[in-house]
Order: sequence, then C-alpha cells, then structure tokens
Amino acid sequence: QVQLVESGGGLVQPGRSLNLSCTVSTIFFKLYTMAWYRQAPGKQRELVARIWSDDSTNYADSVKGRFTISKDNTKKTVYLQMNSLKPEDTADYYCNARYQSDYWGKGTLVTVSS
Repeated sequence: QVQLVESGGGLVQPGRSLNLSCTVSTIFFKLYTMAWYRQAPGKQRELVARIWSDDSTNYADSVKGRFTISKDNTKKTVYLQMNSLKPEDTADYYCNARYQSDYWGKGTLVTVSS
C-alpha cells in the first residue's frame, strides 16, 4: 500500500510563505503524477497544482504566479512552495499520487491570518 505523508502546514500571516512537503512510500515515484489539492471549510476539494512524470505542471488560476510545485525523485518527495499567501488560501492541503490508482495523504492544515 502506497502511503503519503505531508508536512509543512501551519499558521502564517498574509503575504508570507510556506513550503509543503509530501513523501511517498513507493519505488516507482518517478512514474507518478503528483498533485496538491485543498479543501476549505464548507467547500469542495479543489486542485491546486499538478506535476507529471515529465515535470510538466499546471496550476489553478487562483494560485498562478504565487505557488510552485516541484518534486525530487531521489527523495520521493513533492513540494508546494506557497508565496504571497492570502486568507483565502486557508484550507486543508492534501497530497495526491496517481499511477494506475489514486492515493491520498491525510492532509496538512494551512491557516493564513493576521
């Protein structure tokens, strides 16, 4: 069973940065499509950013220019660098791994507040 472990969430002031990490327990990490989703209270889970095995990426319009997704195949880890955070970025952030099946982390809470 593939397991995903997220870290890096927390409380941050508007305009500041956070870097989320997600480590995946699989030897086939480089074949996976990795993504970050988020879910705010009372809202549906939404895609934030995705990175494919060829390192191509796409982003939600709401985070373009502020967030960057990247991965390190040797560390089996995907990152989400979040800059210029806004209160509306407050949500539980979930890591997703896709290769033949979908796998999810348990989530890490990001709270943007002054």
